[in-house]
Amino acid sequence: MIINKILFFETPAGTIIAAGVNRQLSAEDTDRLSWLFGNAKLKETDSVSGTHIGPRREMITPWSTNAVEITQNMAVTGITRIEEYIPATGDDPGHDPMLQRIYHGLDQEIFTIRHEADPVREIDDISAYNLHEGLALSDGEIAYLESLSHNLGRKLTDSEVFGFSQVNSEHCRHKIFNGTFIIDGEEHNTSLFSMIRLTTETNPNHVVSAYRDNCAILEGPE
Repeated sequence: MIINKILFFETPAGTIIAAGVNRQLSAEDTDRLSWLFGNAKLKETDSVSGTHIGPRREMITPWSTNAVEITQNMAVTGITRIEEYIPATGDDPGHDPMLQRIYHGLDQEIFTIRHEADPVREIDDISAYNLHEGLALSDGEIAYLESLSHNLGRKLTDSEVFGFSQVNSEHCRHKIFNGTFIIDGEEHNTSLFSMIRLTTETNPNHVVSAYRDNCAILEGPE
């Protein structure tokens, strides 16, 4: 029988680590988790009272992904998710609302997601949507999207505008880093990115490849 349950461990620092499991753990498995969590003690309850700050239930953190993989390497199977919750005081303690939320009590529902997908929105004013969502689109990019909407004969959707802002961002495209510099009417030979690469080109040492496909390769021992 599959068991979906959340176990709560209290660390010596007072934080709560919640571990989702889909099977009945043995005493040995529980001891291993306690050791992994820094000698945390398993609370023999299905809930924990008090106010805590923790990750949003809709977002499995990278910390959780790594922690679950560690349990697998420790031969502790059946762990589905692990998250940490920090005790807080007051009804509205400081936290990052994009990544965290306030929990007034931790229970068996903290990993349960009941949110339904929002309906697709058609954007009437791309410039206003850009400001409201903080997409950092330039005037030229907004003009391009408005022209695209006109040529398609329809309004663009929120996912289309948001997606464009991501794939066309400085992070993805390096529009500024790879851009041509014209200062006082004089075009310069080097871009910011070429200046950054100059260090490795001048002194490659053991670098085989860098600044390509978001990875670097170093020459190591045989």
